[in-house]
Amino acid sequence: MSFEDSRPATESGDTERPLRRLSDPRAMRALAHPTRIALLEALAKREPLTATEAAELTGESPTNCAFHLRTLAKYGFVEEAGGAPGRRRPWRLKHIGFSVDNTHEDAETSHAAEALAGLLWDTWLGRAGAVNARRAGFEGAWRQVTGGYQNVAHMTPDEAEELAADLARLLDRYRNRLVDPALRPADSLPVELLLFTYPLDATDPEG
Repeated sequence: MSFEDSRPATESGDTERPLRRLSDPRAMRALAHPTRIALLEALAKREPLTATEAAELTGESPTNCAFHLRTLAKYGFVEEAGGAPGRRRPWRLKHIGFSVDNTHEDAETSHAAEALAGLLWDTWLGRAGAVNARRAGFEGAWRQVTGGYQNVAHMTPDEAEELAADLARLLDRYRNRLVDPALRPADSLPVELLLFTYPLDATDPEG
């Protein structure tokens, strides 16, 4: 399960802020909160952000955003950007993304990983449903490219993992635009691509 990226840090294209691989259950539990995920997503779109600016993007109050940003900083997800005049306190991402392994052997880490993964799945699926409900109102070109693709393939777990890595590398062609806004075309928008991999038999209540 990954947020923003699913490849080794050496392939992320950002050596200053590599992909973070989560293994600390305390950090996983701290991150498993809708507002904190929303803040990471807001910073991934535009940074640095103050608590007031983040509040405008997330719909939360500045006070609430400030609290959650400090919590994210405590567990190493964000850091102060610095260089702001006056009392402004801007924040930026400390890592370009994170990944979490759901197969930990110890119960504490496994439960924390499952809680975080569950929140991410709910967030992504909820957003996909909301987009689908509004898709008819999109302008022509964006309506055309906004959609889904479903495929069934017979493969082993290792093959499924390899395929996901191959797809991530394919999407990496646009990674530098996340790091450097100057590289973004004038008519571009942030586009989210979701990849879910699961055994199809799991959809059968009798399975």
